[in-house]
Amino acid sequence: MEQHERPQDRPASFGATMKAVFWSFFGIRKGKDYERDAASLNPLYVIAGALLGVAIFIGVLLLLVRFAVTHG
Repeated sequence: MEQHERPQDRPASFGATMKAVFWSFFGIRKGKDYERDAASLNPLYVIAGALLGVAIFIGVLLLLVRFAVTHG
């Protein structure tokens, strides 16, 4: 008898992990989505996604500051 994996048992893709990390930056996540993410996300993808998100966030802040200083 074959074991069939349920979709929530499979590891999440990098794109799905990035989506979860994106929503976590805002602090909005449904309870069932959080539970599914906790069971399926790859920790290395989460770390990479968080570092990428922080880098983008800092880059946007630096651009806003540069714009404010030059046009202020």
